[in-house]
Amino acid sequence: MRDLRWKKLASEKVYSDRWFQARADKCEFPDGRIIEPYYVVELPDWSIIFVVTKDQKIVLVRQYRYPVDQVTYELPGGVIDKGEDPKTAAIREMQEETGYHSDEVEFVCQLSPNPAINNNTAYFFLAKNAIPGEKKNFDAFEDIDICLFTKEEFFQLLRENKMQHGVQLGPVYEALLKLNWMTIL
Repeated sequence: MRDLRWKKLASEKVYSDRWFQARADKCEFPDGRIIEPYYVVELPDWSIIFVVTKDQKIVLVRQYRYPVDQVTYELPGGVIDKGEDPKTAAIREMQEETGYHSDEVEFVCQLSPNPAINNNTAYFFLAKNAIPGEKKNFDAFEDIDICLFTKEEFFQLLRENKMQHGVQLGPVYEALLKLNWMTIL
C-alpha cells in the first residue's frame, strides 16, 4: 500500500480560547502537491458513557444544543480533564451529570469525531447495574434533565431518530451488542 501521509511544512495558530484552538497548516502530499491553508480545529478529548441501571433502564441526558437549536437526548459525557484517564473521566461525568454510580464500567470503543478537521478522540464506556445516589454536580453552563428509558422505549427513540448526536450512535450500537440486546447476522 502506498504511503498517504502528508508532511506538515508550517503551522500557525489562528484562534485560541478556553474551548478550542484553530490552526492553519501548510502541508505537502506524498506526490509533492502543496495544500495551504489546511485548517485544523484542536479540541479536547471526550469520554462518554452508556449507563444501564440495575433494573435495565437506560439513563440519558436531555439538553438544549444551541448550534442546532434543538433539545437532544444524549449519553452522559464530557471533556477529559488534563492528566485524567478516559475511564475515570467517564465515571466522573456519569456521576456529575446523572447522579448514578456503577462498579461495572467497561471500555466500548474510541473514535475520531471528525478526522477531516478535528484532532480529538472520543472514548466510549458502558456502565452496568448503575444505582442512583450521588448528587448531580452540573458544570456552570449545563442545564440538563435526566431521563430513564426502558429497552423498548430506547429502541423506539432510535427508530424515531430522536438521538441526534451523530458521534454517539455507532458506540450506542456497540454497547447494545455488548449487552446482548441486539445481534448482527
